[in-house]
Amino acid sequence: MIVERVGQMSVEEYLDFVEQSEDWYEYIDGKLHLMTSTKFNHNAIGHNLGLLLGIRLADTDCQVLSAGQGIRAGEDRYLIPDLSVVCGEPELEDDSRILLNPTLVVEVTSPSSIDHDRVVKRDFYEAVESIQAYLVVDQHRMLVELYTRSETGWHLQTFGEPAAEVPLEALACSLPLRDIYRRIEFEDQSSLSPREDA
Repeated sequence: MIVERVGQMSVEEYLDFVEQSEDWYEYIDGKLHLMTSTKFNHNAIGHNLGLLLGIRLADTDCQVLSAGQGIRAGEDRYLIPDLSVVCGEPELEDDSRILLNPTLVVEVTSPSSIDHDRVVKRDFYEAVESIQAYLVVDQHRMLVELYTRSETGWHLQTFGEPAAEVPLEALACSLPLRDIYRRIEFEDQSSLSPREDA
C-alpha cells in the first residue's frame, strides 16, 4: 500500500484514534501513516492470494485475513499488511484491529513502498516471533520474494517463472506463481529481470 505520513502521537492516542477512524493507519516509532488507495494490479494480486490461501487452508486451523487487520510489530510499531494468516487461536490486543500472533504476512509492493517493504518492514516483521514467513509480491512484474525464519534470521528465496511454486512450509502448502498473477497484465518489462536468489 501507499503510505502518506500524517503526524505523531503516543501509542495510546493511536489506538484510540484508529478505533474511531474508518481509514487505515500504520504507526511506526510515534509517527502516524495513512494507507492510501492502491491500483488495479495491486488489488487483483491481493485478491488472488487471498483465494489461493483460503482454498489451501480451508481444512486447517489457519485463517486468512485481508488488508485492514493491524499487526503489532513492537511496543511502538503497528503495521497493516496487505494480507496475513493466523494459525490457531488469534491473540488480539484490546482493540480487535490489532493481531499479535500472525504466522504469515504479505505485502504487495507499490512504487513508493518497495524499498520500505523489502528492508524496513522485513526487519519489523522479523521481530514478531510468531511470523514464520514474509511474502513480498511485485505488482509490476512476475516476482515474489519469500523470507522464511531461520535461526540466523530471514532466509530469502526469489521466484520469477510462471511454473514456479512458492513453498510455505509453515502452512504446509505452496502457491503457484501463475495463479498468484492470474489475469494480471504487465507494462513493458524489457528492463526488468528477477533478482538472483540470495
